[in-house]
Amino acid sequence: MKLQARLFAICTLLLCALSQQPLGAHCQVPCGIYGDHARVQSLLEDAATVLKACRSMEELSGKDDVQSRQQFARWVSNKESHAQKIIATISDYFLTQRVKPSQPDYAARVKAHHAVILAAMKAKQKASAETAEALDKSIRALLVYYPAKKPSCRVRITVVA
Repeated sequence: MKLQARLFAICTLLLCALSQQPLGAHCQVPCGIYGDHARVQSLLEDAATVLKACRSMEELSGKDDVQSRQQFARWVSNKESHAQKIIATISDYFLTQRVKPSQPDYAARVKAHHAVILAAMKAKQKASAETAEALDKSIRALLVYYPAKKPSCRVRITVVA
């Protein structure tokens, strides 16, 4: 039996290592490890990066030197990746694990989460501070559903010398 468990573990690791899909920040097992409010805060950090990218691109737009063009390209790439990260987190974490048809305000929750996805998509398509600010606003609207809570973790760490 132990041999089967080891083989299963090895096969699982190999499948993960050889997978063409990058592994996300969270699986689809309801483990309860991640805090919903912390996920929203992470989304807000991504939105702040999108906003900074838009503003930096605006500053660099009139410059013709190679360094400025290279930096512009890096900001575009950053803006795209952070907007995509927002879409993935909403889709893969919130809509699959936290928004439930049994919730009385299910339709409103779906609409609010979908608004974030649409705002992130628009932020990928446009390079304006207004679009990035709209993304931030749509994410902040989710805070109603995921308020900050006091940590409930009671793990005690003992250092042995």
